[in-house]
Amino acid sequence: MTYDYDGNPELGQLIAKEACALGVRAQAHNIPSLKLEYGTLVPMRYMNSDKHFKVISISAFCTVHAFEDSRKLGQAILKAIEQYDGTVAVFASGSLSHRFIDDQRAEQGMNSYTREFDHQMDERVVKLWREGQFKEFCEMLPEYADYCYGEGNMHDTVMLLGMLGWDKYDGKVEFITDLFASSGTGQVNAVFPLPEQA
Repeated sequence: MTYDYDGNPELGQLIAKEACALGVRAQAHNIPSLKLEYGTLVPMRYMNSDKHFKVISISAFCTVHAFEDSRKLGQAILKAIEQYDGTVAVFASGSLSHRFIDDQRAEQGMNSYTREFDHQMDERVVKLWREGQFKEFCEMLPEYADYCYGEGNMHDTVMLLGMLGWDKYDGKVEFITDLFASSGTGQVNAVFPLPEQA
């Protein structure tokens, strides 16, 4: 897949500066040989095909990062946006449960869950999000990400909620697509409304 998106070094540097100020080990890169990652390319293919938006790809080595650091990175993103002179949209690209179906069942499992447990947990998460119950969701998030194999350990969700206010956030999420399964994983497309003070 070919791609070519303009970046936003000014905002990227602001985010890194704010993250470091909060004690997160972060750096901003403006190195053309570093390629965009899957989590950036998929949403850009569908939401930025005309290249109208400049892109900042924020990635993490999610197997070793602490949720607390990702939450702080979300706070840093908000602080940087508040200083930036321009309009910013934030996309958190990941899935809910993320246990891929095994190879022998791959063809019949393209549009189903690998485990019913994951399906039921995803249904519960969708309900919590729809009702704005993020205190409860944030409390269960570490175990949910672990037991249901959350994509990238769900650090994208942690960063997003860190930006929105973490367990104080009470926005009622608007679902653009209903919960659906893909190759054993749980997927949604959703809009998290900004808090009143934003």
